[in-house]
Amino acid sequence: MFACISRTPSISRTQLFYQTFPSIECPIVMEELSPKSELPQSVRVNGSFANPWPTWKKWTWCEAFKSLTEPNHSNVPNEEKQSFTKIGLVLNQTLPILKPNFDFDESRISMSWIGHSTAVIHFDGITVLTDPIFSSRASMCQLIGPKRYRRAAATVDELPHIDAVVISHNHYDHLDVGSVEALNARFGSHLYWLVPSGLKEWMKDVGITHNVIELEWWQSARIPSKPDIQFTLTPAQHWTQRGLWDGMQVLWGSWTVVGPKHRFFFAGDTGYCPVFKQIGQMYGPFDLSAIPIGAYEPRWIMTPEHIDPEEAVQIHEDIRSKVSVGIHWGTFVMAHEYYLEPPMKLKTALKDHNLDENEFIVISHGQTKSY
Repeated sequence: MFACISRTPSISRTQLFYQTFPSIECPIVMEELSPKSELPQSVRVNGSFANPWPTWKKWTWCEAFKSLTEPNHSNVPNEEKQSFTKIGLVLNQTLPILKPNFDFDESRISMSWIGHSTAVIHFDGITVLTDPIFSSRASMCQLIGPKRYRRAAATVDELPHIDAVVISHNHYDHLDVGSVEALNARFGSHLYWLVPSGLKEWMKDVGITHNVIELEWWQSARIPSKPDIQFTLTPAQHWTQRGLWDGMQVLWGSWTVVGPKHRFFFAGDTGYCPVFKQIGQMYGPFDLSAIPIGAYEPRWIMTPEHIDPEEAVQIHEDIRSKVSVGIHWGTFVMAHEYYLEPPMKLKTALKDHNLDENEFIVISHGQTKSY
C-alpha cells in the first residue's frame, strides 16, 4: 500500500477521494508548494547536503579536539565516585522516571516523554513516535559511546500501538539500529517510517523494506491508514554522519504533523536559523511542540548545530507554538553544561521573553501531558 505524498498543507481533491473511499488503494500524489522560490530548499554541494543559511558553520577536526580539552561541567553522579545506590537516590530525586500513561484522551493532543528526543505523540486518532532510541548507549556499538544515565521510560514492548515513526536525522542518539529493529519486529507492516532524503537505503539495509517514506524539505506525505493526517519534513540547521566517510549524505530536518483538529511540531536537532519563522507562517500556530533545550556547551562550537534554551524559546515564538515541551536533555551526556542547567536556563529565558512558564515546560521521563 502506498502513501499519499504532496507538497501542500491542505488536503487535495485526490486525497479527499481516497479518504472517502478507504478500500481503494491510495497512489502517490505529488504537488508543489507555491511560491516555492521563497522557501529554502535542500541543496547539495560537491555531492553532499548543505545548510543554506549564513548561521551555519561546520567545525573542523582541530576545533572538535579543542572542545574536548575544555572543562566538562555536566557533573552527572558518577558510579566510580559514589555507590550505585546513592547515585540512584540522587537521580531519582532530580530526574524521576514515571510510568507512562498511554490511555490518551481522544479529544486532546498528548505527549509522553520517553527520554532524550524520543516521545509518543497522540492526537486526532494517530499515534506518532519521534527519533526512537531505547538502547543503553547512543553509539554504533553498545560497548562504547555515550551511555544513558536515565533509562528509557518505556520499552518497545510497553508502547501503545504506533502508526508512524518520524526520524529527524541519522545521528546515533536519534536513530538507533537496535530500536528500529525492535519496532519493526513488534509492529511490522502496520508501521510507517517517515525519513529525510537519503535514509531509505539505510532502512533497507537494517531490514525495513516496507512503508518507508523518504521526503525532501517541504514535501508532505499521508499514510493510507490515516489520510487526514499530513506529515511534512520541514527544514532544520544541522548535519548528518554515522561513519567515517558518509558525512552529509543524508538530509536532516524537523517535522510538522497536521491533523483536522491539532497541529504538532518536532524540531529534531537544530541550531537557530531564520527558517522557523517561515515554518510558523506556513503551518502554525501549533498546539504542541517538542523543542530541544540541551547539549549546547561550549557555545563557540555548538551554536550552529544545537540551540540553547534562549534560542529554544525564540523558536517557540517563531513557530507560534501554544505549548512547547523541552527535549534532548537529561538522558545522555552530550555536551559540557551542568546536567540540570537546561530547565533553569529555560525558566530565565521565558522570563526574559515575558512569557508564562506554562507556555514552555519540562516534564519528567515517562510523564504525559495533554492539551
